[in-house]
Amino acid sequence: MRQRWVPFVPFIVVAITHLVMLLTPGGIDSNTTKVLLMPALLLGVVVALRARPSRALLIGGVGILFSWAGDALLESPGEFNFLIGLGLFLCAHLAYLALFVWPLRERRMPKFAALYLVWWLVLVVVLAPFVGSLLIPVAVYGLAVAASAATALGATRPAALGALLFLSSDTILAFKLFVGGSEIFGIDALIMALYIAGQGLIALAVVNRASTLRSQQAQ
Repeated sequence: MRQRWVPFVPFIVVAITHLVMLLTPGGIDSNTTKVLLMPALLLGVVVALRARPSRALLIGGVGILFSWAGDALLESPGEFNFLIGLGLFLCAHLAYLALFVWPLRERRMPKFAALYLVWWLVLVVVLAPFVGSLLIPVAVYGLAVAASAATALGATRPAALGALLFLSSDTILAFKLFVGGSEIFGIDALIMALYIAGQGLIALAVVNRASTLRSQQAQ
């Protein structure tokens, strides 16, 4: 297990640097470290799996790449760029959903996964007065996030926790963007810390899943 963490050292270094920059007074530009996060994470996954192709690596890699594109685009101002960025993250969550659905052939999704549907309904109702014409895109995106997190409960613990942290990051970001809170010190660091931890745990789940399947095939 310890060896599986070693390829993620560059990702961890970039992540810590990014969070420190976000918490440093003076408005340090952290865009560069932000767009380096997902490439460093994907590199860690590829190295950990020794670049051997697998279903988990392919689907997980697609999710990470869509996340990277979303990170890059959401830094650009304008509603159009926001919608495209939202669409890219939607594709990332759909990729993770496909990744998490596969283990459901072997185990059932727990009943309390329905709580994610409750989260989605509450989120849509609360945000509806603030999002205006973006209600439908935001609702569709939220549903994909909820579905991804719910199916992750039927996968592994790293996947379930990672999806929950990703959802938590998106929830706080939604309130910051549409309701308010940009002036709260450390809110950007909190959003990114949850996002980074969530993506990292999902990547670890990809590595674990691919390694398990290889061991089963070798037997």
